[in-house]
Amino acid sequence: MSAASPAQPRTERRHVAVIPCRWGASRFPGKPLALLGDKPLLWHVHQRCLEATRVDGVLVATDDERIEAACRRLGIECLRTREHLTGTDRVAECAKRVPADGYINVQGDEPFIAPAAIDAVSDALHRLGSGTLAVNAYTELGDVGAVLDHNVVKVVLTTGGNALMFSRQPIPYPRADRPTYLRQLGLYGFTGEALRQFQRLPQGPLEKTEGVEMLRFIEHGYGVRMLPVSDEGMAVDTPEDLARAARLLISPTD
Repeated sequence: MSAASPAQPRTERRHVAVIPCRWGASRFPGKPLALLGDKPLLWHVHQRCLEATRVDGVLVATDDERIEAACRRLGIECLRTREHLTGTDRVAECAKRVPADGYINVQGDEPFIAPAAIDAVSDALHRLGSGTLAVNAYTELGDVGAVLDHNVVKVVLTTGGNALMFSRQPIPYPRADRPTYLRQLGLYGFTGEALRQFQRLPQGPLEKTEGVEMLRFIEHGYGVRMLPVSDEGMAVDTPEDLARAARLLISPTD
């Protein structure tokens, strides 16, 4: 018999998808439980996460008893948290209570998020370089209305592929040429240490002004790796968006 092969180093990693949900969104109160078809919005996001193959668990994180009760009825794992400034702060609390090697923050208003995009963020998180604390997915924006929509967060990149700036305004300004506009998806990947660092950092003036939490890392000199993904979904920011999402649910090719 041949000699036994030496033990191989452990390569498994556990990544958990966390869907932060709150009741009091200023533009659409109660949005996570708004019905899309015959199921709440958060259920659709949860289903997309279940379809991803690179995550090992999915949970909703909320400070609201109504959302928690709905998750129980739907058989969705839910973690009750304190109130937080941002969804990432909420995910950071989950990281203290749910052991994992990485955490994928999936926004609760993206009912058509591509499972392959979630997997891509998970894979990229596994390969983060020094000084880069997060992975953030993005897609190109071809619709002029979306470029001008302040609900759609735009991003510009460094030559190395990290985020240079996020804004709700169209950036860059098309002074000399027609630029390619990029949309930040609400799809982030973090290690536990990155989330602990996020909570240690104070909100800076840009994050407070724009309401874009990834600016917290950038304002304090840390890298956010931007990852291009294929995703033709939409965020539900308003009741009008929900009506549009309902039409897409019925006729996804429209």
